[in-house]
Amino acid sequence: MFRTFLLALLCVAPPLAAGAQPFDHAAFDALLRAHVRGGAVDYAAFARAPEFKGYLERLAAFDPARLDTRERLAFWINVYNAWTIELIVGHDERDSIRNVNRTLGIGRPWKLELVRVGGRRYHLDHVEHEVIRKQWQEPRIHFALVCAAVSCPPLRAEAYTGAKLEAQLDDQARQFLLRMPASNRVDVAAGSLHLSPIFDWYGDDFGGRGALAGYVARYLPEGPERALLLSGRAKIAFTDYDWKLNKVPGGAW
Repeated sequence: MFRTFLLALLCVAPPLAAGAQPFDHAAFDALLRAHVRGGAVDYAAFARAPEFKGYLERLAAFDPARLDTRERLAFWINVYNAWTIELIVGHDERDSIRNVNRTLGIGRPWKLELVRVGGRRYHLDHVEHEVIRKQWQEPRIHFALVCAAVSCPPLRAEAYTGAKLEAQLDDQARQFLLRMPASNRVDVAAGSLHLSPIFDWYGDDFGGRGALAGYVARYLPEGPERALLLSGRAKIAFTDYDWKLNKVPGGAW
């Protein structure tokens, strides 16, 4: 009788998930939706929000190894962006992230071990280069990781999740490449492609300098700009990088 009952139960019960439930980024999502406008951040609002401190504490206590690969990448992108915000508000920085942790006039904000995840401490450089770039050969992460500067890709007004990650990364690429002409643009008359220094710093992630025009072309609609890039004749130049803080204009910060 018991064996029959157990077999029946197994037949109707859903299979156990391979890992734990996805990490809940709802608190961060709500903060981003409320306090990010056009990629600009209301840092004062984040500094006041107890929900933000609570979210950071939950990141600090959670082991992402239990997540599947898409959820882990979304988790680490949110980690980088959330702890970058905390770096700014924790140091009360009003002008540029490069003013944080200055030694001999050189700012080293990305080497501060302020990030806490799974009971361990990391610095932002470790998160970006040793965790994200090493584990995922995904160039679009460079459009999602936001270093609190005006010339960074825009901070997304929602948290990343495994379920939406592909669409979110694709949209970030389009936002950065098509809607930030100060950083990225095609000049058909001059036969040139102007790109953010991000493509210079991390060119190998995009297939090398010779592949940059083709990479950008995939996000352009049919027309003379795309045709120039696919022709292989576009001259590449890198734009200036504005390190001023990506804060909401006229805000309290």
